[in-house]
Amino acid sequence: MAEEKQLTGACREEDMPPPGVGPQAPAEDDREDTCESSKKQAAKSSPNLLKMLKAAESRWSPHQSQNGTKEGVTEALKTDMQIQLSEQKQEFNKRPIKAVPRTLSRSISQSSNDSFSSMGSDCSEDEASPRNKVQKTSKGTSDFCIKNIKQADFGRREIEIAEQEMPALMVLRKKAEGEKPLAGAKVVLIETLSVLGAQCRWAACNIFSTQNAVAAALAEGGTCVFAWKGETEDDFWWCIDRCVGADIWQPNVILDDGGDLTHWLSKKYPSQFKNIRGIVEESVTGVYRLYQLSKASKLCVPAMNVNDSVTKQKFDSLYCCKESILDGLKRTTDVMFGGKQVLVCGYGEVGKGCCGALKALGAVVYVTEVDPICALQACMDGFRVIQLSEVVRQVDMVITCTGNKHVVVREHMDRMKNGCIVCNMGHSNTEIDLVSLRTAELRWERVRPQVDHIIWPDGRRIVLLAEGRLLNLSCSTVPTFVLSITATTQALALIELFNAPEGRYKQDVYLLPKKMDEYVASLHLPSFDAHLTELTSEQAKYLGISKHGPFKPNYYRY
Repeated sequence: MAEEKQLTGACREEDMPPPGVGPQAPAEDDREDTCESSKKQAAKSSPNLLKMLKAAESRWSPHQSQNGTKEGVTEALKTDMQIQLSEQKQEFNKRPIKAVPRTLSRSISQSSNDSFSSMGSDCSEDEASPRNKVQKTSKGTSDFCIKNIKQADFGRREIEIAEQEMPALMVLRKKAEGEKPLAGAKVVLIETLSVLGAQCRWAACNIFSTQNAVAAALAEGGTCVFAWKGETEDDFWWCIDRCVGADIWQPNVILDDGGDLTHWLSKKYPSQFKNIRGIVEESVTGVYRLYQLSKASKLCVPAMNVNDSVTKQKFDSLYCCKESILDGLKRTTDVMFGGKQVLVCGYGEVGKGCCGALKALGAVVYVTEVDPICALQACMDGFRVIQLSEVVRQVDMVITCTGNKHVVVREHMDRMKNGCIVCNMGHSNTEIDLVSLRTAELRWERVRPQVDHIIWPDGRRIVLLAEGRLLNLSCSTVPTFVLSITATTQALALIELFNAPEGRYKQDVYLLPKKMDEYVASLHLPSFDAHLTELTSEQAKYLGISKHGPFKPNYYRY
């Protein structure tokens, strides 16, 4: 894992400088990517992951299954996945575990949404906050705060539907349930991590992303959930505080999405870091915060950068956003894309997915970029790279995908055409300068949940979605299959951090080994009845790699 350690990024304190290009793993000499170096690297992994990787080396193919069927292949793969606990057990506090701000819709089910077009939605934004409402589960517990516990049965059905599209996570849950590799851990991915032995407390990372029925099902099942759709900013931080500020327990592992929980702990409960064994972070924004803390020597514990794992970058960012951007826009505006002029700000993985989807439906797509490499990619993909000010008067939609701040400011919005749709697909809600819109001369008109008209004195208006927050989490659904990929990666990162011997990881930011990325991908291949080709020993020797992987060097760009 030492070879996977990344260089730290720019310095940050309270106000993080605008993120531009995501952190990159350092290149390694090709000569190290040999069979011998692979063995040395594997020897550095924690005992349970070492055995898991060793088992995974039995590459599966149709002729290896007992009956030659897809089911036989799947069962053979499941048999190979054995997660072993480290022989030395440690005693841990049995009090409730810490759960990080993790968006519920990304953590569990995406098949239903509390937005305008959802069925079974109880979202009424005029209702008072449930913070002062006394609710109890059927078992009499009350350590939670959600919209309505009576929705638990409906939420449970939603979870069961989602589980059908999460093959790897279900296999991981089944095979590791007996071993309990997270026994004593205080974290979240909620039900899977609970099955693996963790105690979970949970809050959302987005004020609009929670599915109230699913939150109710989790609370009824015994998870301490503090989240509901349509939280205020004050509610958001209150929920995080209820997760980590309780006197009856202290967290020992953090699973974060955006870095808000980590930030809250460091500012309000810094003493709790003495009990924390590590942080797993999955967003661009959160990873930048971690690298900046590391650069300033203020990172108190080891951290795993899951965001830059290939399985997260490509599937959660590229393929997921390619579908969810269209879903979010359709649900909120019913817009037709053919012939529309759309400006996408940023051509990273999220921007690539959005541009590809919009172009496929006949939209005329422009791109803004600061990175010349990404800009050249956009040009080669057939998109016009241009500055926002050049086309702001003529475009029908503006979509931000940069993770930066003040990408679209009041000067731009003053010049937009009547009815222009403005939304954000980046993690942070700072890309659109909303503060400049909350002035006396502009009138806000709520059209439907997460859809506002901002009306200028002359009657011209723009359509703002989700108050500038992440569109696909706030207004649509994220494919559950994608969640299975990213959640499995996070679960493995948690297992590695929690079970690693003391001293293996320093107070720095690390990537999971590439072999773990390949392992996560392999768990999902049976869903497509995909049959991997196996390298011969001669071929592996020719390439200078192990026939069981990793198959690409760390600097390889997928």
